[in-house]
Parts: sequence; C-alpha cells; structure tokens
Amino acid sequence: MPTAPVYAVHLADSAWTDATIKLGNSVGAVAGFLGILLLVFFAAGRASGRLSRPLSIGVMLGPAALLLVIGLIVPLIRTVYLSFYNDDSTKAVGGRNYGWAFTTDSIHQVLWNTFQWLVIAPLAATGAGLLLALLVDRMRGQAVYKSLLFMPMAISLVGASIIWKFVYEDRDPSQPQVGLLSQLAISLGWDDPPNWILSHPLNNFLLMIVMVWVQTGFAMVVLSAAIKAIPDEITEAARLDGARGFQLFRHVTIPMIRTTLVVVLTTVMITTLKAFDIVRTMTGGNFGTQVLANEMYSQSFVQFNVGHGSALAVILFLAVTPLVVYNIVQLRKEREHR
Repeated sequence: MPTAPVYAVHLADSAWTDATIKLGNSVGAVAGFLGILLLVFFAAGRASGRLSRPLSIGVMLGPAALLLVIGLIVPLIRTVYLSFYNDDSTKAVGGRNYGWAFTTDSIHQVLWNTFQWLVIAPLAATGAGLLLALLVDRMRGQAVYKSLLFMPMAISLVGASIIWKFVYEDRDPSQPQVGLLSQLAISLGWDDPPNWILSHPLNNFLLMIVMVWVQTGFAMVVLSAAIKAIPDEITEAARLDGARGFQLFRHVTIPMIRTTLVVVLTTVMITTLKAFDIVRTMTGGNFGTQVLANEMYSQSFVQFNVGHGSALAVILFLAVTPLVVYNIVQLRKEREHR
C-alpha cells in the first residue's frame, strides 16, 4: 500500500493530467471553431457573381445567428418545456409548477421582495445619477469626479457585495468593530446596534444600496451626456423668459432628456430584476431577502427541482421582456429624433 507522500504525488499527477486534458480540449475546440471561420471567410472572399452578396451576408450573420440559437433560443425552448414537468423531468404536470409559484406563501414573499427591488433600486440609482450629473457638471475637473463615481461599475456585483458585507459586519459592542455602519452607529450613541443583515425588512434595503451604489455611476454618465447635448439656444431662451433654478430644470432639462431618462431607468430595472449576485453573496436568500433570480437558482441547483426552477425562470423572462422591448422602442425614437 503506497505511503501518504506517494499517494499525494499520484493525486497531484492525476489532477495535473486531468487539467491538461481539459485545457487541450478547450484549445482544440477554439482552434477548430476559428479554423472553420477562416475557411468560410476564405470561401466568401473568393465568391463572385450573384452568390457573392448573399454569401457575404450569410458569413457575417451566420456565426452570430448560430450562437444566438445555441445560447438563447434552444435553452429558452427547453426551459419552457421543462417548466411543465415534475422535479426530475420524468412526468408532465401541466401548469402545476406555475400554480405553485403563485399560490405558495414563501414565493409570495419572493415576488414581493423582487417587486420592491424593481421599484426602489432603479428609482434611487437614476435619481442619484441625475442629481450627481447636475452637480458634477458645475465643478472644475469634472472628469476626475465622474471617473471616481463611475468606478463601482468596474467592480463585479460579487466584489461589490463583499465590500458592503464588510460595511454591514456586526460584532459585540465591547469588541473592535470591523463594520463601518456599526462603528458609525456606536459613535452616534447607539449602544447596541443590530445585526444589520439579520434585521428584516431593513436588510432588503441594505442589499438594494449595493445595487444603487454600482448603478449610480452608469446613470450619472449617461444623463450627464444627455444634459450636455441640450442646445444652448433653448436654455438661453428659457432664461430670457424668466426661468431660473428648479423651473429651468423642470420645464427644460427634464423634457429634453426624458427619453434618455426612461432608457436609463429601464436599463437599471432590467439589471435589478435579474439581481442574483448580491443576494447570493451576502445572505444566500436567507433572513427574508430572497428574490426571484436567486430562488430560481436555489430550486434548480440546490433543491434539484427542475420543474419549479424552470417555471420561475420563465416568469423572470416574461417580466424582463416588456422592459427590453420598451427600451428598444425608446432607443429607436431617440435615434429618429436625432
């Protein structure tokens, strides 16, 4: 029987061999895909006559369409199909999974939490972004301030969640505090601040702050560009008519950037509706913080109930689709206006 060091060496060699094989397979798959693309492009470049234009269009759109079908259309159809089956996809149950989603008290709480996220976080992020856009545009060196405010967008939601998890860290008041929020509360005279993450429903709003913090920079940059695009003639004419301060903001700025404002709001709503990383990282959906995207993951990959998870995925897809369509319509209107 091999000794422990020898066994460890064999285990390490086996792991290294397995990793090497997987890496080789990945490199081979990518190389094969690129090789096929090169052959197709070469054939399209040599084509002439009537076939040249349709072949060129097919070459340009074909790979994107293929990836769209494989990565989106097929999984969508399969998810809808599985939503009408039981937990292990062996028996059709009709619309029972959707009935479960809309009649179970725990899912009602999930839907209510998701609705709160959908309303509060986008409005707060867009409002804060608009306010910062107005303030920063009046300051010198605005590029520096905009870069600092936009920086959270460069952080993944998981990274942002870890940062804010430290901010909300709770310890006994007699011990040195790690969490900034607890230390601030103690400094203001709160002898025994609560465990913020466990305090329901406050914890939901604390988690929303992470999303607002990340998305505010995006809203600020886009809205700032829209405000700068307002013609000076319109602003000067309004000032000659006596508009000042809030009147100028209400009757000139807001109407002129309304389309951009709606696009920013709906974009943040789409991101918020799919919020998974924040809840998964900070609470795992516990303590009354569960949302639809995380519940979908939990049902599918933690409780292994594919039927319930697929039904929730379809509900989430149907909730996102109107926002996406509305966003596209608004973007087209803005382009036509320009």
